[in-house]
Amino acid sequence: MNSKEKTIIFFATGGTVGNIPFAPGTFGTLVGLPLCFFLSLCHISFAAIFIIAFIVLAVWIAQEAEKLLKKKDPGCIVIDEIAGIMVTLLGLPFDPLTVMAGFLIFRILDIFKPFPARMLERTIPGGAGVVLDDIAVGIWGNLILRIVLIFIP
Repeated sequence: MNSKEKTIIFFATGGTVGNIPFAPGTFGTLVGLPLCFFLSLCHISFAAIFIIAFIVLAVWIAQEAEKLLKKKDPGCIVIDEIAGIMVTLLGLPFDPLTVMAGFLIFRILDIFKPFPARMLERTIPGGAGVVLDDIAVGIWGNLILRIVLIFIP
């Protein structure tokens, strides 16, 4: 593997945490939390633009990683979970309750894949299919978390 390919795999696996043999998606989600903290300090418009750019980059990285690994949506690719947790926590306070609730909601939704996440995962090929289901889950997570936070003071 050349250095470009190693770099793609490094980012696709969230700095290699995707290679952990159990719950790589959970660990990938944890890798996204420092980015969420950084984005919580920024204006919402900057955070949204950053996340959109990250999603575009994640689609490309996931696409290239699939080719290198010669496998469709391998579990070691966790850049999609990183993007998904950023969407889940977008525009919300970065405090322990919100982060823990957002993390749990995102992970549960990522496992069960509510509409349209499962459809996106099954019908869209390549890197877009790898990432967009987690973006759909992140949108659901953000909406659910906002509702939960209304009822929890």
